[in-house]
Amino acid sequence: MASTVVEIHVPLRETPGLAATDYPFPWIDEIEEFLYDLELQGQIKVFDDGEQDGEVYVFFIAGADEETLLLAASLAVTRDRVPADAFAMITDDEAPEFGLGHRIDLPWAWSRV
Repeated sequence: MASTVVEIHVPLRETPGLAATDYPFPWIDEIEEFLYDLELQGQIKVFDDGEQDGEVYVFFIAGADEETLLLAASLAVTRDRVPADAFAMITDDEAPEFGLGHRIDLPWAWSRV
């Protein structure tokens, strides 16, 4: 049976105001650390390593119900320095490739929970 996976798609935009020698996407590490902390707490599982796909960076989470995963995705993208216009794709671990599934704009209206 397939397990739910939520892909977090964040526009790959440089963080404004950084020095020319600074890493231009520090928000990638911030999101990865946030998701890893949730995994250590047993709330979600990081399904796969994040990766660049064209003009977005994609993070993958699983290990919980859809609402919990969407809440985690929403909290991840509302962190400081994360570019606006992120979205999630609700898919499963048997999908032939990522980017398929049902799209949800982030942050998700967790008032539905």
